[in-house]
Amino acid sequence: MTDLKPIARQALALMDLTSLNDDDDSARIQTLCRRANTPEGYPAALCLYPAFIEDAQRELDALGLTHRIRIATVTNFPEGASNAERAARETRRAVASGADEVDVVFPYRALLDGAPDVGRLLVEACREACGGATLKVILETGELQDPTLIRQATDIAIAAGADFIKTSTGKVAVNATLEAAEIMLGAIRDSGRDVGFKAAGGIRTTEDAKAYLELAARIMGDDWATPVHFRFGASGLLDALLATLEVGETKAPQDGY
Repeated sequence: MTDLKPIARQALALMDLTSLNDDDDSARIQTLCRRANTPEGYPAALCLYPAFIEDAQRELDALGLTHRIRIATVTNFPEGASNAERAARETRRAVASGADEVDVVFPYRALLDGAPDVGRLLVEACREACGGATLKVILETGELQDPTLIRQATDIAIAAGADFIKTSTGKVAVNATLEAAEIMLGAIRDSGRDVGFKAAGGIRTTEDAKAYLELAARIMGDDWATPVHFRFGASGLLDALLATLEVGETKAPQDGY
């Protein structure tokens, strides 16, 4: 029987522990921060709406975790609109508020309509708006569906300056899949660029995490999946990982991830 504890420890350190609920409030974000302080280590980042960046900063500071856990937020989310100026403005404001990382939704509907330059311009604008912050581009692969379109969106995002490419918002019917992940990881490999990958939406068990980590190792090499290059966007996954590690539950808030 496979010992999943090493996988669970690795996956925990790769998590963007997420709360993106319509009814989020300061108290829920404080709870999210406290959940991140586990006996088995810390997630790479917290991912939350821009309105709660300062709440997260205060709570992480109170917990002594400011320099251990990054703060990620979302822009152009979840709709993936085509307005590059608006997306860049949201991104600039998020970084000014203290976000270390910004997950921006790619205008996937424009790509479906045959307008790839819309995505290129939006990612370029958000890359500039990010400054030194990390830019993750959410492709919404479950809506693109077609492998050719997933590869095209990935190539556009990488060429336009994405630091990470991410599968999904967690807000649509089909989110992360191993099939989409394989296409995206293959595109990163083929690009020769230093770009990371984030799987988000529907990853809820240690076994799920293991499958993605094995895929990344096969395509990118055994040592590639570190927080610099690989993330899981999830909330409920944390309790599953801690259960594998025989640590008590942490009462995860429910969200689309």
